[in-house]
Amino acid sequence: MQSLLSRWWFCDLLSCSAVLTECFQVQWINTGQIPCNEDGGHHRPNKHAEISRLIFRELEWISSGKNTSPKEFSVIRKIHPCLPSFKSEFTASVPLTRIRDIAHRNDIPHDLKQEIKHTIQNKLHRNAGPEDLVATEVLLSRVTKNPGDYSEAFIEQLKLFYAELKDFFNAGSLTEQLEGIRPAFDEHQVSVLDDFLLKKKNLDEVGQGSTNGTAVKNADSLISTLHALTSLRAAILKGLNSGLRNDAPDEAIAMRQKWRLCEIGLEDYSFVLLSRFINALNMAGGATWLAEELRTMKIEKWRHSLAATVLGIRQLGLSDWHQEECMALENELMAWQAAGITGKGSEKDTHNWALRLKATLDRARRLCESYTDTILHLYPESVQKLGNALGIPDDTVRTYAEAEIRASVVFQLAKLCSLMLKSVRTSMGGAGWDALMPGKVVGKLVEVERIVPGSLPSSESIILLVKKADGDEEVKAAGANVVGIILQHELPHLSHLGVRARQEKVVFVTCEDEEQVARVRTLLGQSVKLQASPDGVNLDPYETKAENELTVVTSAGSQERAIGEGSLGSRTPLATLSKPGPVSQSRVIVSPPGVVLELSKAVTANAGAKAAACGKLAVLAESSSKVFSELGVPAKFSVPKGKVIPFGAMEAALQDSGDAKQFYSLLQNSETGQIEGGFLDNICNELQAIVSAQRLPKSVIDDISSSFPGDARLIVRSSANVEDLAGMSGAGLYESIPNVRPSDPETFGKAVAQVWASLYTRRAVLSRRMAGVPQKDAAMAVLVQELLSPNLSFVLHTVSPIDQNDKIVQAELAVGLGETLASGTRGSPWRLAAHKFDGSVRTLAYANFSEALIIQADTVADGQVVHKTIDYSKEPLSVNQDYTKELGQRLATAGFFLEQKFGVPQDIEGCVIGKEVFIVQARPQP
Repeated sequence: MQSLLSRWWFCDLLSCSAVLTECFQVQWINTGQIPCNEDGGHHRPNKHAEISRLIFRELEWISSGKNTSPKEFSVIRKIHPCLPSFKSEFTASVPLTRIRDIAHRNDIPHDLKQEIKHTIQNKLHRNAGPEDLVATEVLLSRVTKNPGDYSEAFIEQLKLFYAELKDFFNAGSLTEQLEGIRPAFDEHQVSVLDDFLLKKKNLDEVGQGSTNGTAVKNADSLISTLHALTSLRAAILKGLNSGLRNDAPDEAIAMRQKWRLCEIGLEDYSFVLLSRFINALNMAGGATWLAEELRTMKIEKWRHSLAATVLGIRQLGLSDWHQEECMALENELMAWQAAGITGKGSEKDTHNWALRLKATLDRARRLCESYTDTILHLYPESVQKLGNALGIPDDTVRTYAEAEIRASVVFQLAKLCSLMLKSVRTSMGGAGWDALMPGKVVGKLVEVERIVPGSLPSSESIILLVKKADGDEEVKAAGANVVGIILQHELPHLSHLGVRARQEKVVFVTCEDEEQVARVRTLLGQSVKLQASPDGVNLDPYETKAENELTVVTSAGSQERAIGEGSLGSRTPLATLSKPGPVSQSRVIVSPPGVVLELSKAVTANAGAKAAACGKLAVLAESSSKVFSELGVPAKFSVPKGKVIPFGAMEAALQDSGDAKQFYSLLQNSETGQIEGGFLDNICNELQAIVSAQRLPKSVIDDISSSFPGDARLIVRSSANVEDLAGMSGAGLYESIPNVRPSDPETFGKAVAQVWASLYTRRAVLSRRMAGVPQKDAAMAVLVQELLSPNLSFVLHTVSPIDQNDKIVQAELAVGLGETLASGTRGSPWRLAAHKFDGSVRTLAYANFSEALIIQADTVADGQVVHKTIDYSKEPLSVNQDYTKELGQRLATAGFFLEQKFGVPQDIEGCVIGKEVFIVQARPQP
């Protein structure tokens, strides 16, 4: 053990992973996987204690650092229990001398004296290790087996030595450890300690009967004890949060170690309590029981489960695991619990309560997954290398990380969240499925980690079971033979990936239920039939050969409506509403070098469909204030001020810099560059490098700068001739750079060049290949607009994309900037279905994104945004149904207004600032 401690100190703690490697060895020694042999050295336990103190002090300093990551906290918490004590009695020059006196007693046989001297005393003073504690425990068990065989005085001294040895190795029980720090507690801490110990004792006396009543009684006692534990742990951590002074005396550092081990021990015991609570909940009926209570609107029965979840999350926060996220989740769960219905609410109220709870539970489970992902990233490679080198059995090495996860509070919290989610889905009549693109398809089921371009054979129809997606992938990037996708987590319906699925007629569903995903996996490699509709999803083995064809099921559109001046009440058909034609890029007119267009002068030919639509939106915004729905809801919206750098500016910059020849050569190669072997990647990287280096003429930057206030913050957006088209959305495909100052020419020029360069990303090039658009025909204009700092951002489709209901506007909303919706950030948006004519607004889903992207112009550098943790218990869309209804009606009215003016259903992006609605983009709905 001394050699391990020496290596820990020798590594100087520069790498927590290196220190953790030594922890692996100690754990394997403790479990007997590694035999512990002496190396011939001679070090008394005081040597171990001195090194342990140095390591502990260093770990505490790291823990108190502002930039310490959750990953590092996780490593440090694994190290602490491996360190021996360095109390003054163990740092003395000759520690643990009681064993010497025991070995020389005259009231025990000579052979026992020799055994104690050689197997414990001498071994302990040569090279102490956990095996000495085991040897002493075995000896004590043997000599006390038959009362009267040995003197009581000898037995008493051996017990005292065993207690000292446990204290040295910090191996005492939780109660023993807590009693050990009682003398250092103040009056309040003593009170909290006594409360926990009393409740722990009472809990241990509660029977483990199998009746429902006993299970409920157990739940009461378990939650009460978990509350007391959490209060005690928080009190201990409050004392530890004062930090460790550089001049702290050794005695204070030693006591601090005891405090640290107690709070870690309390976290471990919370694992036990949560496990027992889940067992009690299952004894009472589990998910089925909770679902029935929810169906009958007796949400009061959920009180214990919600409390246990809150306390489990609080344990993670106390362990420094994403504290802001933990606090937000606690606030949400406590708010939903307080708003719980006890049988007096309407069915609609209960349904909304369940939707709200589902969103928060999904978010809590993501928090658990983040811990699991960190452990899986942190351990396996190091464990594999060390285990192989030390000859550890393969099964032990392979399951090490899994064992660490299953022994953590996170494991029990994830189980509890999954159980509650299952009951919510059961009560609402769902099974974890969500259909983004309805239809019926047949194909071979294949599982992939992500949708990777060109990764599938093209010989047969494929239905992909996808583990993860960011939301901006191309649906058929993996292969043109992809006919269906099953994604294993939720995704915004109106994300780029969802939009592309509808464009390409690929049936697209998500499934967040673990049991359902497990069932799906049993069909891997088989031919299956996937049927999806707004009412449900079915996946079954495919047997009937006659059905081996792609059939997409969509509902027929109902009667379209026109708009009258000053009213949205007229309901005559739209003459121009039709299905999108074939994909084709728009015609390009190149403007002379140095030209900057007013937004109102932007047309598709010189600035792309996005800029042209924004120009038209600016004109329509003026008349929108005069239009109201039949219910008196205004269509009023605003459009941010903007300018356009038209087509041809990038090519002019390439000519001026002398890079045009190399650029066009690479562009030609990109038409046929092979995907395999990284050939296309290299071409795209070179193209982007060349374009990113280009700069605008000073006259252009001056023109744009003079159009906005000196302190203005802008967003630099793409407007290509190959996006925002009826057959090719391109949503999320090209770059937008927020928070850029025109008063900083260099930064502004880089932002424009970055947008130009996004035309040649690998994904963009492959997208155009699949659409049959030649790379040389792609052109990029740049739309520059004043940057808005929204409370909410939204995407809406004026015809429901799920069931093609033309009376319903479907909107998805998120806090802060719209990149949260477009980028596929893990989580769900608010999803509203607003009727265009009768004013009804339904909440289909509540938001649970963990973070919002916001603008803080005074603290953030150009091109950057701030990530802010969201607490939905404070967000009106989650807690105020009147606000939700009002906003939904306004979005429906504005959406219908634009649908009528543009002549076809619209895919609209915008935001809400205070009470004002801004529209920043409108394109034909796929």
